[in-house]
Amino acid sequence: MDLQLKGKLALVSGSTAGIGLAIATTLVQEGARVIVNGRSQEAVDRAVAEVKSTTGADVLGYAGDLSKAEAANELARRYPDVEILVNNLGIFEPKPFEEIPDEDWMRFFDVNVLSGVRLARLFLPSMKRANWGRIIFISSESGLQIPSEMVHYGVTKTAQIAVARGIAESVAGTGITVNSVLPGPTKSRGVGDFVESLAKADGKSVDQVEREFFEHVRPTSLIKRFESTEEIASLVAYVASPLASATTGAALRADGGVVKSAF
Repeated sequence: MDLQLKGKLALVSGSTAGIGLAIATTLVQEGARVIVNGRSQEAVDRAVAEVKSTTGADVLGYAGDLSKAEAANELARRYPDVEILVNNLGIFEPKPFEEIPDEDWMRFFDVNVLSGVRLARLFLPSMKRANWGRIIFISSESGLQIPSEMVHYGVTKTAQIAVARGIAESVAGTGITVNSVLPGPTKSRGVGDFVESLAKADGKSVDQVEREFFEHVRPTSLIKRFESTEEIASLVAYVASPLASATTGAALRADGGVVKSAF
């Protein structure tokens, strides 16, 4: 299927690894011009080289912490005509609720929520002028089922769903769509490293740790395994395309059935 993304300029925040890198790679494979983003120049250069080696296409890069206004403003000056914005930048950290200080709540809000809000605000004017654009927030099933082990993370993921819906309402009747995508437990770099370290510490195989995770921690999963980053990226690429013009204001679950609801 041709997703009609050839030549579209896309920004994927936080895309030097994991889900973000998979999204960037998939968009490039579909013909989009993609800006890869990370905090350090070294990480960006490495990701750009990886995407280029995988796809054979040229890739743009921007090194800067997009949770900071200065970096976001500089990016918008450099690339003012972003047509597809994928707000993937995010952090997570398991921590008991009583031990989460105000500073952590603010840090999670700044990175997971405000970074996407700011970028959407910066790029919406050019999207409105073109009467076309795509804004996608990478939220999580944790936004619907707040995890007790990281309440602050779950709350920010709920906020992303609300922000996406609100922005979609604000551009009703235009060619701009705004959605959130909700992955479930995904075998990204951080999760893979955590599972491997846990397996080593407990003297178990990685497969056994994965089975036990879905038996005890996410028992409602219907696929009973970690998702691949590519499985998330394929949905994001479709939502970013002109073919998804009737999909807006939606919270799209790619959660492996973890959320026990038909809706």
